[in-house]
Amino acid sequence: MSVSTAPTRSRHRWFPLPHRLVRSLAGQLFVVQVVIVAAVVAGGAVLAYLFTAERTEDAARREVTSVAHAVADSPTVRSAVGGPDPTAVLQPYVEQVRQDAGVSFITVMDTNGVRWTHPLPEQIGKQYLGHIDWALAGQTRSETYTGTLGPSVRVVTPVWDDRHRVVALVSVGLTLESISAQLSGPLLALVGVAAGALALGGLGTYLANSRLRRHTHGMGPDELSHLYEYHQATLHSVREGLILLDRAHRVVLCNDAARELLGLEGELDGRPVDGLGLPEALVAAVLGEVPARDEVHLTAERVVVLNTSTIGTGLGRVVTLRDHTELQSLSGELDSVRGFTEALGAQAHEAANRLHAVVSLIELGRHEQAVEFATAELALAQQLTDRVVAAVSEPVLAALLLGKAAQAAERGVELTLTEDSRIDDGVLPPGLAPRDLITVLGNLIDNAVDAAIAGAAHSPVAPEVTVTARIEDPRRGDGGGAGAGVVGGVGGAGVAGVAGVAGGVGRGDARDGACLLLRVADTGAGIDPSAVEDVFRRGWSTKQDGRGHGLGLALVAQATRRNGGTVEVGRERGAVLTVRLPLAGRVREREGATA
Repeated sequence: MSVSTAPTRSRHRWFPLPHRLVRSLAGQLFVVQVVIVAAVVAGGAVLAYLFTAERTEDAARREVTSVAHAVADSPTVRSAVGGPDPTAVLQPYVEQVRQDAGVSFITVMDTNGVRWTHPLPEQIGKQYLGHIDWALAGQTRSETYTGTLGPSVRVVTPVWDDRHRVVALVSVGLTLESISAQLSGPLLALVGVAAGALALGGLGTYLANSRLRRHTHGMGPDELSHLYEYHQATLHSVREGLILLDRAHRVVLCNDAARELLGLEGELDGRPVDGLGLPEALVAAVLGEVPARDEVHLTAERVVVLNTSTIGTGLGRVVTLRDHTELQSLSGELDSVRGFTEALGAQAHEAANRLHAVVSLIELGRHEQAVEFATAELALAQQLTDRVVAAVSEPVLAALLLGKAAQAAERGVELTLTEDSRIDDGVLPPGLAPRDLITVLGNLIDNAVDAAIAGAAHSPVAPEVTVTARIEDPRRGDGGGAGAGVVGGVGGAGVAGVAGVAGGVGRGDARDGACLLLRVADTGAGIDPSAVEDVFRRGWSTKQDGRGHGLGLALVAQATRRNGGTVEVGRERGAVLTVRLPLAGRVREREGATA
C-alpha cells in the first residue's frame, strides 16, 4: 500500500492502527464481542431498571393504600366529617399522619369531591382532581393522575359511618418525583454495576483478542484463508519430505513426498513417530535432543538425508527428508570409476617401471631375460582379464571385477575369482538394475579388501579376497559351491560357525528358484557371531579411523531387500558374505507390471 512521506508522517501516525485492527481476524472478533457484551449489559441494565421501577411503584401503591385505609378507619376522621368544621379538626391531624407516613399528600373530601384537607392550604375548599366514582360506590382503587402536586400514584377510599353509608372520601398519594427519588440510589448502583461489567467484559475481550492477534500475526480471515491454501499447495508440491511433530512427538502433518520416501500409508495424524514402523536409527535421530544435520539414513528401499529442527520454544519439531537413493547409486558408480582411474594410473606407473627394466635388460644384452620378464608380467595381467571375461559375460559385473581387482592389487591384496564362477550374457533379467549390482558387489569387495588388509597386520597369511559370481539353480542340483562357507549348510568344508540371516524380505525366498549368487570371502578376522544382528545396521563398522564408515553393508542389505533377495553371513578363513538375488521372481514381477 502507500507509504507516507516524512512531512505527513505525524499527521497520519495513529490512523492505520484502527484500520489494521478491524481488518484482522482478532480485531473483527474484538468488535463483535464488544458489541455483544455491551448489548447484553445494556439489556440487562434496562430489564433490571424496569423490574426495579415496577416493584417500587407496586410498593408505593401498597403503601398509599395502607395509609388511606388507616386514615379512613380512624375514629377522629369519622367524627370530624360529621362536625360543623371538618377542616379545623382534620387538617392538623392528616398533616401529622402524612409526615409520619412519608407520603406526598392526604386529602379528605366530601362526597362531592370538595377538599377539607390538603398539603397546600390554598387548595382547601377546591374540587379534588381525580376520579372518585368507584370510591362513592364503596370501592378502593389506585390510579396515576396529574394533580396540583404533579403526576402521582394515588388511592381513593370511602369513609363509612355507623349505618355503613359513604359520608366522605380519603385520597392518599405519592408523586412520581418522590418515587423516582427512591429509585435514584438503586439506579446509580445499577449503572455502576453495568459499567463495571462492561469494562470487565471489554478488558477480558481485549486481552483474549490480543493473544489471538499475536497468534494470527494480525492477519484477516481472507489472509488466513489464502495462507492456508498456499500452505497446502506448497506442502504437496515440494519434492522434499516434510513432517511436523507436536510436543509429544505425534505427527501433525506429513506431506506426500514424506509418505513416499518413508513408505507410509493410512491416516498418520496423531500417531507417534516411533509407532510408524521406521528404522530405529531414523527414529532415534528424529527424537534426539541434538538437531540432525544432513544425516544419511536408510529406509526399506531408499536412502534419505535427514534434517531436524525445533519449532519455536519447544512447540514441536520439523523433520525434512531428501531422497538420496539415486545420488548414492551415482556416488557408488563414481567411486568405481575413480577406482578404475586410480588403478589405471597405478598400472601405467608399474608399466613404466617394467618398461625401464626391459630396456635395461636389452641394453645389458640379456635379450632372452628381457622377453621372459615382459611376457610374464603381461601373461599375469592377461590371465586375470581372460578369467573374468570368460566367466562373467555380464559387462557391468565384469568391469566392476576388473576395476576392483586392479584396485586391490594396488593395495597389496590379491583378488581371485573362483573356478565355478560363471554368468552368461543376457541371463540377468532387465528388472535387476545394474546400479544395484554395483552397490552389492562393490561394497562387499571394498569391505573384504579392508578386512583382509586389517587381518594381514596380525597374521602371516597374505591378504586375499575370493569372489564367486554365478547363477544358482537348486532344481539342477547346484545349490552349493566351493571355496566359501555359508549359513544353512550351503557351502563346502571349513565352516567355522553359523551366523544370522539378514534380508529375506522379498517376493519369495531366493532359494526357491534360479538366483544370482554373489559370494565374497576374505582372510580377515571375520565377524563376531554376537555382532551378526548389527552387521547390516547403518553405522556399524569395525573400522576406528573416524571416517564415517558403516553405510556400505547397510546399502547392500537395502539393495538385496529391494530385489527380494537374502544376505547370509558366514565364516571360513575370514568373513564370508553371500547374496542371493532371485531371477524368476524379478521376471514374473516385471511381466505382471507390464501386463
